Amino acid sequence: MEIGIDSFAAFAGNTDGAEMNNTKAMAQLLERIEQADRSGLDIFGIGEHHRKEFLDSAPALILAAAAARTKRIRLTSAVTVLSAADPVRVFQNFATLDLISGGRAEMVVGRGSFTEAFPLFGLNLQDYDALFSEKLDLLLKIRDNENVTWSGKFRPALNNQSIYPRPQQHPLPVWLGVGGTPQSFIRAGMLGLPLMVAVIGGETHRFRPLVDLYKEAGKRAGYAPEQLKVGLHSIGYVGENTQQAIDDFYPGYAETFTRIGKERGWPPVRREHFDAQRGAKGALLVGGPEEVAEKIFRHSEALGGISRLTFQMDNAGLSHTKLMRAIELIGTRIVPLIKGYR
Repeated sequence: MEIGIDSFAAFAGNTDGAEMNNTKAMAQLLERIEQADRSGLDIFGIGEHHRKEFLDSAPALILAAAAARTKRIRLTSAVTVLSAADPVRVFQNFATLDLISGGRAEMVVGRGSFTEAFPLFGLNLQDYDALFSEKLDLLLKIRDNENVTWSGKFRPALNNQSIYPRPQQHPLPVWLGVGGTPQSFIRAGMLGLPLMVAVIGGETHRFRPLVDLYKEAGKRAGYAPEQLKVGLHSIGYVGENTQQAIDDFYPGYAETFTRIGKERGWPPVRREHFDAQRGAKGALLVGGPEEVAEKIFRHSEALGGISRLTFQMDNAGLSHTKLMRAIELIGTRIVPLIKGYR
């Protein structure tokens, strides 16, 4: 199982007692990616948002900067909002990243959990699924073919058009990021794409029927079981011990998800809700290293086996110092427990 970090480049108003600005926040994010590389993590992902509180509207640029400062860690989007992007430019950006990084680039593509990108790029939200389906089709054709002939509804046609540069990896890895829509799981299986499941709340085992749909669709399409990889994106944080992790993480988590919840009609986050999510079946991976490692194994078993798990930690207003230490703990304490299991 690969273990990594996903970041939304969340901007914090202050950190470690000092006022923060965007320049410093970006510099610290790059330091955290370097820390993940040094600590032995397998993957680091950068999300894509177009909101004031995030600095990740251009994830390929952040990843390219990280590529020049790291040696072995794989670098991915988490996720690329493909519905609102031109697949030609997306491919060119990540092919270039692959060359810069020496073959360490990946993409996780999805429709996104926020909707700001649609009006920003002049798109109709009512075309939400049709846009994604068409653009995914084009992206995969570009990935697999140097010369492309293609036509669709939302983008001008390509007529035997050559698309460069070509990446070092062939094919460039593309994962499909999904939430809870059955059709998204089925689509990933039919295309034989590895699946990245975002579980940000509830109980992880409830996603098992959807994962089964993915594997059944992939089997019907003729893909071997080893091609149908499942990854899990989970909110979490690792402290020196359980109580410290809870004390560090809960206040910022409650504030963030109460604020987001106002936009989506969710109730305010309460401590009993947080404690339930930390429980044996809940989605949150918050605790000491041994406790979190055990829960990762339970999540994997609940979903029928996972190939990758990524922590999303920067949504709780934690300081750079605490995030750096958490990354170190994941790499030096959790990764050996996971990879040493037989």
